[in-house]
Order: sequence, then structure tokens, then C-alpha cells
Amino acid sequence: MNREKIIEAFSYLGTFLSQFQFAETQKKDTALNEQFYEEFSLVISSAKVHNGWFEEQQVRRSVTALSQWLTKEVLLEWSSKYNWNNRPKKVAIIMAGNIPLVGFHDYVCALISGNHLLVKLSSDDKILLPLITKMLIQLNPEFLDRVMFTESRMEDFDAVIATGSDNTARYFDHYFGKYPHIIRKNRNSVAVLTGSESKEELIALGDDIFAYYGLGCRNVSKVYVPKDYNFDLLFEALYEYKDVLDNKKYANNFDYYRALFLMGGNDMLENGFLLLREDTSLSSPISMLHYEAYDCVEALQKHLATITDQIQCVVSTLDLPNSFDLGQAQSPAVNDYADGVDTLEFLTNL
Repeated sequence: MNREKIIEAFSYLGTFLSQFQFAETQKKDTALNEQFYEEFSLVISSAKVHNGWFEEQQVRRSVTALSQWLTKEVLLEWSSKYNWNNRPKKVAIIMAGNIPLVGFHDYVCALISGNHLLVKLSSDDKILLPLITKMLIQLNPEFLDRVMFTESRMEDFDAVIATGSDNTARYFDHYFGKYPHIIRKNRNSVAVLTGSESKEELIALGDDIFAYYGLGCRNVSKVYVPKDYNFDLLFEALYEYKDVLDNKKYANNFDYYRALFLMGGNDMLENGFLLLREDTSLSSPISMLHYEAYDCVEALQKHLATITDQIQCVVSTLDLPNSFDLGQAQSPAVNDYADGVDTLEFLTNL
């Protein structure tokens, strides 16, 4: 199967997935609807049964975001810059499960580079991707020999892409270090505020914080603010996201950390659904946002440059290196590679 056939199948898949942004979306004319529309709708609406974080709205958000770059034009322009692997390798992909279909980009990269896949899914996200694979096989039966899922020990592979925590990364390094590999650890995203942001821009920042309940590495877990910053402006804008408390897992996190820090006499701010705590750490618990004050932007830029290996992305109204506009953290382009490592280049050069 050549790249053109793979791109054609993914573009059909993209059209199919684009129907699920809203529950009442008008059906499109796609070859997959007759067999898969009702089944996929059911999987989206029932995802929370398997993972309490996977609210229907969050799954629809993820599926829609993927569909936006699953077009023939985007995939052709992106992949044409890379070689095709004429001697396909078997690539083991160990996927995380923090947000719906978080490993899908690696999946696409492995196939569009000409390789075969051996996939180990997270137990937190094990329903969506196998069903999508069934759709690809329906579109082109050659995918049947290209993708294999396993729940047992991974064997007989040529390269590895593994995503996990800092703890699991140490295990991955030990077990997979002898193979060509990409091993991803914990990363966090940050926002740099100036104090002159409009309410609309701060509302957009709320999406960076609360999308997928803050579980993604592209979610903002810390904000850098100028000294004497007025947090009332931020809390007023973030009130738009108060409904996150409707998710019991999020609400339990909020109640737990609020009680914990109150009993410990820790200084913090809160607005009923978000805790704000001054802390130098980039990583904050779900329902909490860390903040740190800075004196000047230049000094802050130098500081951020020393911890780039811990940061997935930066959002700001300032023109900072590799930064995104507020509200764009969870809208990466197809070539916004995790950890800044070009996955497709790695796979085409195996």
C-alpha cells in the first residue's frame, strides 16, 4: 500500500469524524456511515463508562480536532516533505490514555511513513482506536496487515514510541533503550500574562486550562504573572468554565485539595471550582493552577529557556519563542510534534 492510498483512506476517515462535533450534526455522504455511524455515536456517548474523565463533550472535541487535519490537502502537504520507507519496519507504540485518542498522531505518523504498527493501548482509552482501525480496514483491507493491537508483552519489533510518566519512562529507557526510540516523559504547559489581556483573551486562556479537565500535557498548569497582578480579572473570565464541577472526578479533586491546603494553613486563592496557589513547580494537580510572579519579560524568557525540556508549549499575547495565542494550546497543527521531536522524520529514517 503506497502513501497515496493511505492518505485517501485517512481523508475519508476525516470526513466521517467531522460529523461528530455535536450530537445533532447533519450526516455527510461518506462510505463509512452505513456500517459505523450508529456504532461510533454509541461509543462516544458511552466512553465515560470506561473512563470517568471521557465526558461525551470531551470525546467529541478530540474527534473533531483530529478531523480538521485528516484531509487530503493537509496530509499531502505535510507528508510530502518526508521520505517514504520502502523497507517497512514494525513500530511498537505504547499509548497514554489521559485524553481521548491522545496517541492517534503517532498512529498516523507510523502508517503514513510506510511502516507497520504494534500498538499497546492504555486501559483508560482502549475503545476508540480499535474501532477507527476497523473503519480503515473497511476502506482498504490492506490495513489489516499493517496494524496489530496487543495486551501482552511486546515482542518482534524494530523501533519504539512510548509515552508515559517520568516513572514509566525510566522503565521504557531500560527495556527499550537498545532499539531506535522516542520516549516521552511528563511535560506541562504554561501561560505568560502581562496584565493587559482583554476579558476575551482570558476566557480563551480558560480553554487552555480546562479542556479535557486539564489532563493533557498541552493544558496550562501554571501561569507567570507580573508582580501585583490583579487575579480578580482572571477569575472573572474563568467563571465561564464553572461547569467543570459537573464532572464528579474533577469535583472530588477540587474538594480534596481545597481541604488539604486549608487544613495545612497554605495560602491560596479560589473561586469555587479552581484553586490558585503560588508555587515554583510547573506541574499542578487537577483543579489547581500554579502561579509565579516575574519582574521583567527578558529575565522570564531566560528562565523558560533553561526548562524547555519540561515545557510542552507556551501560550501568551507576547511574541515569545515557540508560543501559541491564548486559547490555542489544545489546537496543535499536524506538524506540532510532542516534545518538539519530529516523529515522522524519525519513522521515515528507520
